[in-house]
Amino acid sequence: MLRAKLSVVCAWSLAGAVLLLPGCSFTPVDQTADWSPNKIYAEAKDELSSGGYDKAVVLFEKLEGRAAGTPLAQQAQLDKAYAQYKSGESAQALATLDRFMKLHPASPALDYALYLKGIINFNDDLGMFSAVTRQDLAERDQKASKESFESFKELVTRFPQSRYAPDASQRMTYIVNSLAQYEVHVARYYYGRGAYVAAINRAQVAVTDYQGVPAVEEALFIIVKSYDALGLPQLRDDAKRVLEKNYPQTEYLTRGFKASTDPWWKVW
Repeated sequence: MLRAKLSVVCAWSLAGAVLLLPGCSFTPVDQTADWSPNKIYAEAKDELSSGGYDKAVVLFEKLEGRAAGTPLAQQAQLDKAYAQYKSGESAQALATLDRFMKLHPASPALDYALYLKGIINFNDDLGMFSAVTRQDLAERDQKASKESFESFKELVTRFPQSRYAPDASQRMTYIVNSLAQYEVHVARYYYGRGAYVAAINRAQVAVTDYQGVPAVEEALFIIVKSYDALGLPQLRDDAKRVLEKNYPQTEYLTRGFKASTDPWWKVW
């Protein structure tokens, strides 16, 4: 009798286990299944404005699929890129923008896409600047700021009347000054370590590629000092004449390098 009862209990336990099995593969319910595209967009914008960037990305992706082929889907793609950028996913944001520009080359929002792409690389570059001010900078790559410049340049060239063009132009000026100052910093780095040929090469990049920016004055001075250290008086004097012609009031020849406690990239 006891054995029979145990069999019944075991049978019910097994049945219960079988009934519970579906719970192990529970599939989350999509709460947006019955939402209209406009509702999804409104909820995504709310998440975006409140700092819920990861949630906003998910909603914008759903909206891209639900409203495919409509202007709302294009807007969702741009907003998704911004949300990815704000959440620290710069690479994904840039990929989203590249995809947008490839799929919608005639979009009226193309100027914004270019501007946002420039901003992402611009800020990524500044973040790098602040992180390496005390590191060996001799071989640092300035790819981000160069790509930022190209995006802003395309924006200003193709859409000169865009609301984003004035800010893009100012950022282009900053980037050029920054890139030139970076080359001068590296040239000074090499000069201070006795690598005079390397110092000349890096200073020459600033002189050749970034004409007219403030950093060129110091670049020419580094070339003068490096040729002097190499025992090449004719080349030294040629470089000195160029320096004096372009900067007749230069103080580098009388005072030498300027001492500064500011970060090397702070060019204002």
